[in-house]
Amino acid sequence: MVFDENYTIPKMLKDSAEKWPEIPAQMKRVEGGEFEPILYREMFQRGLDFGAALISIGVKREDKIGLIADNRAEWFHADLGIMAIGAIDVPRGCDATLNDLEKILSITEAKIVIAENNSQVNKIVTLKDKLPCVKQIICFDNSIKEEVSKAAEDKGIEIIFFDELMKIGGKWRIEHAGEVEAELEKGKGEDLATIIFTSGTTGTPKGVMLTHHNFLAQLDEIPERIFINPGDKALSVLPVWHVFEREVEYVITIQGGCLCYSKPIGSILLADFKKLNPHLLPAVPRVFEAVYDGVTKKMRKTGGIVLGMFNFFVNIAKAQKAMSRKMFNQNACYTRYYTVFWWILFLIPWCLLWPLYGLGNLLVFRKIKAMLGTNFRAGIAGGGAYPKYIDEFFWAIGVEIVEGYGLTETAPIVAVRPIAAPVFRTIGSAIRGIQVRIVDPNDGFVLGRGKEGVLQVKGPTVMKGYYKRPDLTAKVINEEGWLDTGDLAMMTIHNELCIKGRIKDTIVLRGGENLEPLPIETKLSESKFIKQAVVVGQDMRYLAALILVDEDEVKTYAADNGIQYDTYENLLASEIIQKLYENEIANLISSKNGFKMFERIAKFTLITKAFEVGVELSAKQEIMRFRINELYKNEIAKMFEE
Repeated sequence: MVFDENYTIPKMLKDSAEKWPEIPAQMKRVEGGEFEPILYREMFQRGLDFGAALISIGVKREDKIGLIADNRAEWFHADLGIMAIGAIDVPRGCDATLNDLEKILSITEAKIVIAENNSQVNKIVTLKDKLPCVKQIICFDNSIKEEVSKAAEDKGIEIIFFDELMKIGGKWRIEHAGEVEAELEKGKGEDLATIIFTSGTTGTPKGVMLTHHNFLAQLDEIPERIFINPGDKALSVLPVWHVFEREVEYVITIQGGCLCYSKPIGSILLADFKKLNPHLLPAVPRVFEAVYDGVTKKMRKTGGIVLGMFNFFVNIAKAQKAMSRKMFNQNACYTRYYTVFWWILFLIPWCLLWPLYGLGNLLVFRKIKAMLGTNFRAGIAGGGAYPKYIDEFFWAIGVEIVEGYGLTETAPIVAVRPIAAPVFRTIGSAIRGIQVRIVDPNDGFVLGRGKEGVLQVKGPTVMKGYYKRPDLTAKVINEEGWLDTGDLAMMTIHNELCIKGRIKDTIVLRGGENLEPLPIETKLSESKFIKQAVVVGQDMRYLAALILVDEDEVKTYAADNGIQYDTYENLLASEIIQKLYENEIANLISSKNGFKMFERIAKFTLITKAFEVGVELSAKQEIMRFRINELYKNEIAKMFEE
């Protein structure tokens, strides 16, 4: 599927609306927690109505419009309307701080801001003195507090409610027949569609300029790897303003699928699975970790023979599937591979384990899969590192979770493991039309297969540049058009990619040792007592770690071992719990697990406050290390006192 230079996202959605007018495009949550379908023709018409409304209040082609909201059907309608008339959206979620909003709206000089609710409207009004360009706020919700309305009026900001504006747009379209459609047809692939400011894991948000063609170029092959039939449902749980979720929605809508808006909260997500029975779940790895944690915690609490059966059959499944991957060449391969050897070695044990695997599926795995509904085809993990133990678990029990990779700067997909032909612990090969190469981080020399280096990307998905920052653009895109991702990777002999870490996260110890914290943090998170870990030690003699404890597991351990305590804080400070974590860390980060001496954790601090998006975590739920260093500077300093 190759698109011409005049093809745009609104034209793609128009084609989908004409192909599948009576198929639900969206499932919108209404009062009572139920879902209401919005058909493709309705969705497209609502987008045109909103585009007409924007024209009626003076919006022109290439105007920048703030779009501050979380997942909801109206977001898609507003975005479609903005792009249909050639304007450019500047999106962000409701977790955006005042500092975030001040930066993105002042840099882009947005005159109009769409805000989800009273809280978001209030943020914009509060910032008015720093945002002189803002004249109007469009609110998705139909009411705001009187004091916020009064403050807006005092500061010269007009507030318009989305539903009222839609009525104006519908009437305007009747009075100016064909004008919105004509604006839509003027669009070209190289027109700017959006400016997405990076979430700032390094502390420096940058406005990534993405064109319609950047997004559409991925749709040539992605539907072959992540396929969905017209009318099939996909749960939408990622931040809708984020580039991963945005491209996912285009992958779904170009195939006539249905977007179902949910939340990445365990109880809500599982309840929506039962109601909607979806086919796909695109999500960040933490969502799949939460599902895994929920299953394993339930088994541990049940205990007894049930826990014993669970552990037995999971281990059988892991062993049987590990053999299968060897025999059918489904592992990342960096040298010539002889499958005949593995068939000779594993054929008999592999066959002997089949009946036990089938019994495990009947007694255990089928119940886990039932939580995901009868239609579930696959999950797509993206936006962060997908832990090996999670990948291994779902592969073993027969739940298809594939891993994808990309950046905001590549709109975002570079590669994704195909559902139909997955290769374990890879992200698949680069999608059609995209070139990739691995280069030495020191001299830029192109490396061969099986060599670890920095991943570079070239092709039609690469951004136009950073908004108003040609200096920063030049630092990441060279004269030949190669984008330096900053990620460490290796390429297999079959051209699949394996992501190994992020070069910017690399810790250099005083002894000159270079190491990646992510593999250590991922391994530590395998402990049932550790929710999350952050490794620190830049320019120090040794490594240390902040350990986010699992309160339920610690209290269960205390109860099972008869440990008396007056407060939870005193329990964590007790010698027995400190020893528990010392042993857990030492056993996980050890030579038997492939870690070097200098990668061992010498000291640790237990912390209890859960990491939050917008505080310690980015919108992709990645650790923002610069924030961790700020928030826990005293705890970190104490671990390195000499």
